[in-house]
Amino acid sequence: MATTITDKTFKTINPANGKPLTTHTLMTDAQVADTIQKSHEAFKKWRFKSVEERGKIISAIGEELQNYKKELADMMTSEMGKLLTQSEQEVDLCSAICSFSAKNAPEALKSEEREISDGGRGIITYAPLGVIYGIQPWNYPAYQVIRYTIANLMAGNSVLLKHAENVTGTAKLLKSIFDTAGLPEGLFSVLVISHDQSDTIIEHELVRGVTLTGSPGAGKKIGKKAGGELKKMVLELGSNDAYLILDDADIDLAVEKCIQGRIYNNGETCIAAKRFIATEAVYDEFREKFVKGMKALKLGDPTDSETDLGPMARKDLREKLHEQVQKSVANGAEILCGGKLPDGEGYYYPATVLAHVTEGQPAYDDELFGPVASLIKAKDNEDAMRIANDSRFGLGGGIFSKDVDTAVEMASKYFDTGMVFINSFGLAEPNMPFGGVKNSGYGREHGGFGMKEFVNAKSIMISEA
Repeated sequence: MATTITDKTFKTINPANGKPLTTHTLMTDAQVADTIQKSHEAFKKWRFKSVEERGKIISAIGEELQNYKKELADMMTSEMGKLLTQSEQEVDLCSAICSFSAKNAPEALKSEEREISDGGRGIITYAPLGVIYGIQPWNYPAYQVIRYTIANLMAGNSVLLKHAENVTGTAKLLKSIFDTAGLPEGLFSVLVISHDQSDTIIEHELVRGVTLTGSPGAGKKIGKKAGGELKKMVLELGSNDAYLILDDADIDLAVEKCIQGRIYNNGETCIAAKRFIATEAVYDEFREKFVKGMKALKLGDPTDSETDLGPMARKDLREKLHEQVQKSVANGAEILCGGKLPDGEGYYYPATVLAHVTEGQPAYDDELFGPVASLIKAKDNEDAMRIANDSRFGLGGGIFSKDVDTAVEMASKYFDTGMVFINSFGLAEPNMPFGGVKNSGYGREHGGFGMKEFVNAKSIMISEA
């Protein structure tokens, strides 16, 4: 783990050198209960603010994120090891989410009118639910929080955050930024708690919804608990995204974007490109150029502008990834580059490419959460799509083809995922829905959809008879 936990405290660890950063103290049960009560009291006032009034504060949060950009980026890089330039990009994305939400919420949340069967008038309103509890991971320490928090604040809810232990400093800094921007006290609260304490929060009568970004295993556990309490949920879980390189693909473009898609955020992204399925017609050329590009990546200090790939976020995550690589090789995969644990301090892992990847290997069946690419040969375009969908996951995916119209048809009709990127690799766009299907979860965030996940779509019917 990146944290050393005792009964009451834990230490965050810098993954670039394995050294401690900060000691944090767990909250008591009484403090947690008091925080939930204050969150509920804050909600009771906030819910009656107009969407425009809420939007002014959300816009201010976006501006304040820019004011704290350097401090926030430095904190994220030190806590989880992402490249400093990518931490800065993450802050920019967070500000863009605030701006989009403030601008578009009045339209997304406005009441609708419909005629009802007796000729009367029907009104649909979107009323906030109350306290929404978010359990968030470490890989995008600011973005994951902003993604669900801003949507729910715009909808009129209050928000609780349990962040991953190893990015607790980022969570606390975000709280400070929200406060500085003028968000009323109690609307956004950081809970520094244990997993056992987290379970009791889901059961709390004042908590009306739960959103989790994490692994499918965590999703099943939290989903079962929240479902047992009849709490609405949104689950954004892991994936094993496939990127298809079709017969007519621009191979140089595909290689460039696939490398970026595999190693962005040190490869620790749920929506990262992970399986690369090239048709027989282009496989050899793609393989040669892809491996050459992966070999050329510079592994090192995430604060160095010349670095292409930083450390993994935790020691245990690196160990798990290496074990998955070894198991894949034991079951027939071939290492084309990388695949060895480097000497020295820090949790570094080299850019790795595996070939001869087939069913029954972790590289084919499971999510490899780090800079390891699975290279698969398909007979033709149809076979490539079959292999892509041969997965229990369904978050994102990609298609490389010069025939964009055909690629769009494949994406819309056949790709069994929540998102598809054509001739690029993708992350998040504030105006497009984000989420998956199958074991990648359910519910949507962004694009206005997230604002309606935790609201009461209320029908009011007025008879004119």
